[in-house]
Amino acid sequence: MAKFDHDDDSLAVIIGSGAGGGTLGNELAQKGIKTVILEAGPRFEIADFVNDEWPSFAQLAWTDMRTTSGTWQIAHDFPNLPAWIVKAVGGTSIHWAGASLRFRDWEFKTRTVYGHVPGANLLDWPISLAELEPYYAKAEFKMGTTGTNGIPRLPGNNNFKVMAAGAARLGYKEVHTGNMSINSQPRDGRGSCQQIGFCFQGCKSGAKWSTLYTEIPKGEATGNLEVREKSMVLRIEHNDAGKVNAVVYIDADGNMRRQKARVVCVACNSLESPRLLLNSASSKFPDGLANSSGQVGRNYMRHTTASVYAAFDRPVHMYRGTTMAGIIRDEGRNDPTRGFVGGYEMETISLGLPFLAAFLKPGGWGRSFTSGVDDFSNMAGMWIIGEDMPQETNRVTLDPVAKDKFGLPVASVHFDDHPNDIAMREHGFRQGEAVYEAVGATRTFRVPPYPSTHNLGTNRMSEKPRDGVVNKFGQSHDIPNLFISDGSQFTTGAGVNPTLTIVTLAIRQADSIAGMMGKNEI
Repeated sequence: MAKFDHDDDSLAVIIGSGAGGGTLGNELAQKGIKTVILEAGPRFEIADFVNDEWPSFAQLAWTDMRTTSGTWQIAHDFPNLPAWIVKAVGGTSIHWAGASLRFRDWEFKTRTVYGHVPGANLLDWPISLAELEPYYAKAEFKMGTTGTNGIPRLPGNNNFKVMAAGAARLGYKEVHTGNMSINSQPRDGRGSCQQIGFCFQGCKSGAKWSTLYTEIPKGEATGNLEVREKSMVLRIEHNDAGKVNAVVYIDADGNMRRQKARVVCVACNSLESPRLLLNSASSKFPDGLANSSGQVGRNYMRHTTASVYAAFDRPVHMYRGTTMAGIIRDEGRNDPTRGFVGGYEMETISLGLPFLAAFLKPGGWGRSFTSGVDDFSNMAGMWIIGEDMPQETNRVTLDPVAKDKFGLPVASVHFDDHPNDIAMREHGFRQGEAVYEAVGATRTFRVPPYPSTHNLGTNRMSEKPRDGVVNKFGQSHDIPNLFISDGSQFTTGAGVNPTLTIVTLAIRQADSIAGMMGKNEI
């Protein structure tokens, strides 16, 4: 296994090992580029995962201190845990459900299609669907996405069958078990889904794609990739010319180390990536790295989310089978006559009893709550995920008071729901309830948003440097050898799950970086 010298200034250094960083690391290694991935968390293997929500949360979650403000429900219910992201090798590609959907064409040009939306900071992406389609195809093949490349879709569990029956009665047409990056048949040296359930806790069979046991081992096998676990990056340094040239981090033994670099790629999720850039401020970059536009940390998006659960007079056992076992796509269209722009998906979701008790009515009690928990075996559930509006004031900043254990300011996350988000959520609640009521639900439960998993924006792509942080390749407008390689580069969020697009952009970015390195442009 590769082990590179800290003084080797020919390396590409990637910070973070999730869908973006882990994929990028493998892609660069396959091209012969010596690469180091610095991951803040430990390395687990498939056998280490536990199908028990609370122990799993303690094992995987990034629970470092953060602060929150704004009108969003999270600031009230979970003020120091705005995001449920993973701190481990593989990042949140361990914890994700597997849903892999392409952006639609118009979701890359929302400023043009939606027009002026008061209070929203909409901007067209500097790339189009046509430009990304070849890379989407590569990502789907790499990830083994069902419903593509002749790969059959997964079977539907009871949770899906209930939702599909209700959808049919409402006249919905595009209803199926999803485009999922979970093996429906043996593939890529991994077996097929065993329908174990509790997929968020890490896939015990390895059927679900994760950089932990797909991209990273393949990259390591080339001899060009080294992954350093338990390596918390403190700051990125630069030379007198303004190019980044080193990354300072605390290693697994608690020692401060300085890794030289030719290229630095930041893939720490949309909360920690802007925090790192802001904490890397210097006399040359007093407002933080890559921040001449003032856009670092701004336009934070988390998708418009909510859940609807329904109780029936017979058992459903929603937790059996894959967590996201099906989807209704009909509401994904842009139809302003509904009272909002953009669209949303309705996807099955299941929680174990402990998490259901935590999220059904956070902080609540009483008969309505306890009777809902009593109905657990008879419940079906769906998650509403839609496009939220980017707003400059929704942002990640450095907390003026709270510090982490290394003395650095923690991320402070401010978020206010846009009126468009509220209207979309309300529509989703009504339609979700209607789906279940159409097939005899005895009662329904509207569940407010819980800690974010789809964290987007904060280092967005833009054609003009004044409007964003990076260009169409994720390359900083200000610093040519600094790249953003995660969902924080999203210009807008679209109404679909983001992981497929993050992987797609990472594959494309690897081609770009390799080309620029080959021409000595970086």
